[in-house]
Amino acid sequence: MRNRPTILLATAGLVGAAALAACTPGSNADTKGATPTGQVSTDASKLGDVTLTVWDQEVRGGQAAQIEELNKEFQAKYPNIKLKRVTRSFDDLKTTLKLALSGNTPPDVFEANNGRPDMGSFVQAGQLLPLDKYSTAYGWDKRYPESVRKYSSYSQDGKTFGDGNLYGLPQVGEVVGIYANTDLLKKAGVNEVPKTWSDFESSLGAIKSAGEQPLVLGNLDKWPAIHVFGTVQAQNAKPDAIRTLGFGQKGGTWKTPENTKAAQTLVDWVDKGYFAKDVNGLGYDPAWQAFSKGKGAYLIAGTWLQADLGKAMGDKVTFTLPPAAAGTPVATGGTGLPWAVSSKSKHPDAAAAYINFITSKDAMGVLAKNDNLPIADTADQTAGDALGKDVFAAFGTAVKDDSLVPYLDYATPTMADTLGASLQDLLAKKATPAQFLDTVEKDYSGFVSSNG
Repeated sequence: MRNRPTILLATAGLVGAAALAACTPGSNADTKGATPTGQVSTDASKLGDVTLTVWDQEVRGGQAAQIEELNKEFQAKYPNIKLKRVTRSFDDLKTTLKLALSGNTPPDVFEANNGRPDMGSFVQAGQLLPLDKYSTAYGWDKRYPESVRKYSSYSQDGKTFGDGNLYGLPQVGEVVGIYANTDLLKKAGVNEVPKTWSDFESSLGAIKSAGEQPLVLGNLDKWPAIHVFGTVQAQNAKPDAIRTLGFGQKGGTWKTPENTKAAQTLVDWVDKGYFAKDVNGLGYDPAWQAFSKGKGAYLIAGTWLQADLGKAMGDKVTFTLPPAAAGTPVATGGTGLPWAVSSKSKHPDAAAAYINFITSKDAMGVLAKNDNLPIADTADQTAGDALGKDVFAAFGTAVKDDSLVPYLDYATPTMADTLGASLQDLLAKKATPAQFLDTVEKDYSGFVSSNG
């Protein structure tokens, strides 16, 4: 996700374009763990006794299972490197990481949100280690195509998103789509998952008339509604217009008829009772957990819930890209949180070795086995259940059709807060669509005009 991504992820190994190869440890080992100038020690077994502090948000179902398995394998292979793992929720990680990186004892390795509010700000503050020499040494620049690496690349001053140095490497791909409870659809007379946007909207009314909740959304955390808005926006606005806004590029504007229509659609859904009355008072986790127990027909959410929902619902749940109003379906997505290294880490070689291990070709197999969506070699992996096959197919289609658009909160250092709060106001009808767009436009335009 960055500068004008005309072929984002299009060669991301999904279609076998870039096979990952296991890395052969190098011979230029530095037994003290430090990286000699211009050199990289890739033999982790010769780095001496090291303790790596690792922060992650791999806390749900298959996410937790894959990282626990990989960590165990890493420790077995490199007993000289002890992992001190700290787990946090997505929201807690966003909050605490900023403080930790500004301190004297930050974690060595951590997951950092790609966008300007997080990774971009960390780069500007000089808190992240550029990983380009490791990318060359381990072959990441060949294993991960440029279209993927763009999602974790910034200029050294942090102003340009999608170009410059590499500051992280993701494990998983992501796409936001529609999970459907097929039992509830059938009870409402909807015998198949809608294939067009008009059929989808018609089904919402049928589900409501049948006494069921059409759409499940818990927006207490504010960010979940960003994904719902992005899904509706993609039915109206052109992909390049969304990319311009999402990447914080000059030349875009929120105040368009297409974005007005998207905002009005959410208000209409509120008026029609398609969301629960406590939509802004319900947390994200309780909402999707309620969906997994049979409450609500549709959940607009990302592929990171695949493992949990598949385990809970079996063959009663499906996943599809949002059905298109016209033409190719467009969906919010890209990569999961990339793994980065603190510029203050005393063990950068060990940190890079860890990242290399958990993103290797073998690691992609572990991810798939635990119902995650590998960012690379996806076509070579076998999904464990029907929902997994849906997810792999949806992501593959989005990549092949170049129809992924970025998360809108990436745009500016403050857009996550601005857009999240503004969508809460829109859903609560404390702001009109026009007022909503005025607020986010002020944030976006103010940033791009001052960003050089």
